[in-house]
Amino acid sequence: MNIHPTAIVSPQAVLGRGITVGPFCVIESDVVIGDGCHLAARSVVKSGTKMGSHNVVSEGAVLGGEPQVLPPAEKMGRLEIGSENRIRENVTIHRALDPSTATTVGDRNILMVGSHVAHDCHIGSNVIMVNNTMLAGHVTVQDQAYVAGGAGVQQFCRVGRLATVGGQARLTKDLPPFVTMDGVTCTVVGLNLVGLRRAGYDRHDIRQLKDAYRLIYRSGLTWKEVLEQLPGAFTEGPATEFYEFFAKGERGFVPERSAPVQAVVPLPAAETEGNPELHLRAG
Repeated sequence: MNIHPTAIVSPQAVLGRGITVGPFCVIESDVVIGDGCHLAARSVVKSGTKMGSHNVVSEGAVLGGEPQVLPPAEKMGRLEIGSENRIRENVTIHRALDPSTATTVGDRNILMVGSHVAHDCHIGSNVIMVNNTMLAGHVTVQDQAYVAGGAGVQQFCRVGRLATVGGQARLTKDLPPFVTMDGVTCTVVGLNLVGLRRAGYDRHDIRQLKDAYRLIYRSGLTWKEVLEQLPGAFTEGPATEFYEFFAKGERGFVPERSAPVQAVVPLPAAETEGNPELHLRAG
């Protein structure tokens, strides 16, 4: 263990083996840090935070900060971070609001300079968040998703697995898995083909995803009809994840940029209550 003499480490913190703690770091009580973690200068790990092994935390990062809510939370939940994450300069990740819950970050993620993860967010594994990305409270980002620089995600939204959010995008609805969202128009512009190939998906998988994409975005069906047809049309393979994702949606879904005028995406339930045929038309 290598702790710089200017660092402040609570005796109530639990530190694993082989940890490096740089100059002017602060590690508060009720903190657990796993083996082999490296904390660079001025990084802060606040109470209620638990980290796995071999995480690298760069200068000025603050982990486990108080949620930014009004009125301020009297009792807070926890922050749980997995292993082998790279948390770059000035990243902020906040604890959950409720004592029984936790903000969670999985394994092998890269959170680049100045990115922010608010209270009660859930980040999967192998996620990339580029500089100055902003996640509001209760956001979920699934495995292998990519959030480009300066993008902002509204409360309670979900970013699906292997989806890409474009630079400076404004995400106010759920983004389905496997697709790319353009940062200028904030609409879906196709499948994330580069990400799919890098993740090892073969031609058969990609062909199936293209077929599902056409059914969802270009068939001209109502949303009710899309949901009725998806489970029967795709009973195995990666395309089954579309229905699983849509079935849990509560905020509507990002439309396609080039969708025909007859194509539809759902409004939030509160806006369609009493009128199941009401939809938000895309195009």
